[in-house]
Amino acid sequence: MAATVDGAWGIRNIPDQRGRTAVVTGANSGIGLVTARELARRGARVVLACRSEARATEAADRIRHEVPDARVEFRPLDLADLASVRAFADALPDERLDLLVNNAGVMALPYGRTADGFETQFGINHLGHFALTGLLLPRLSAAPAARVVTVSSGFHALSDLDMGDLNSERGYRRWIAYARSKTANLLFVHELARRLEETGSDVVAAAAHPGYASTGLLTAGVRMEGRRTAERIAALGNRILAQPAEAGALPTLYAATADGVRPDSFTGPSFLMWRGAPAPSWRARRTLDDVAGERLWAASEQLTGVTYGTAR
Repeated sequence: MAATVDGAWGIRNIPDQRGRTAVVTGANSGIGLVTARELARRGARVVLACRSEARATEAADRIRHEVPDARVEFRPLDLADLASVRAFADALPDERLDLLVNNAGVMALPYGRTADGFETQFGINHLGHFALTGLLLPRLSAAPAARVVTVSSGFHALSDLDMGDLNSERGYRRWIAYARSKTANLLFVHELARRLEETGSDVVAAAAHPGYASTGLLTAGVRMEGRRTAERIAALGNRILAQPAEAGALPTLYAATADGVRPDSFTGPSFLMWRGAPAPSWRARRTLDDVAGERLWAASEQLTGVTYGTAR
C-alpha cells in the first residue's frame, strides 16, 4: 500500500483522477458523500446516483462549496425499483465509465419489500447493485483499468445466505437479513472477479467496508419504527465509538483508486475491522466459495432479469 509519511494511507494518497468518470450510489450523505467529494477533488467527473433529488442536489452544492472546480451531477436512481435501475443505465450518457462504487445501502430495517417484491435489505443492498453493475459493465469493460467497488460490512460474519429463502419469507430478523445482504455483496464480488478473470477483462472487482463509521444507517431503522430510546442509544454510539465518515470512506477510496488493488480483495479499517487506516480485512471463508457464488449469481440473474455478458 502506498503510504503517507506516518505509514498510513490517507486521502492525500488518492491518485490523480482527471479524465475519469465515476458513478457513486448513495452519494448524498455519509461515506458516499465523502467518496464522491474526494474523487471530485482529485479531478474525476462524479455522478451522484441517488433516490432523492433534493438531498442529492444539496450534496452536490456542498461538494462544489468545498471543491469549487468539482464536476458533479445528480442522476436519479432508486435501487429498490429495478425499473429505476434500468432507467438510470439507459439515461447515463454513452461515454467512458471508469469506476462504479456500489455504496448505497440500508441497515436493520423493519420488514418490507421493494417495488419488485424482494425483501428490502436483500433487494437494495444486493439485487439493485447486481442489476446496476450488469447494465453498466459493458461501459466499464471499454475503459482501461476500470473498477467496481462494492461496500460490504463486517456484519456479514453474522450469517450465511439461505439460498432457499433469499427474501426471508420463512421468518425475518432484521440484523440477520442485513448480514445476509452483506454476505451476498462479498459473494457477488468474488464471483464477478472470477468471471472477469476468465474472460481476460482488466476490470477489477473489489470490496470494502467502513468499520464503525458515524452515518445515518444505524439510526434509520429504529427511527422508522418510532423507537426513540433505541435511536438515542444508536446516536450516542455514533458520537462516542464511531469514527467519522471521512475516515470510514478511506477503505472505499483505497479500493477505488490505489495502485495494486487486487480483484476480490476486501479492504477495511486496520484496527479490529473497526477504525483506522485501510488494510486487508478478514472475511468469512464462505464468501470465497465458488459454488455458493455461482448459485447466488444464477438466482440474482433470474430475480433481476439482468444477464451479464461475462456469463459462461
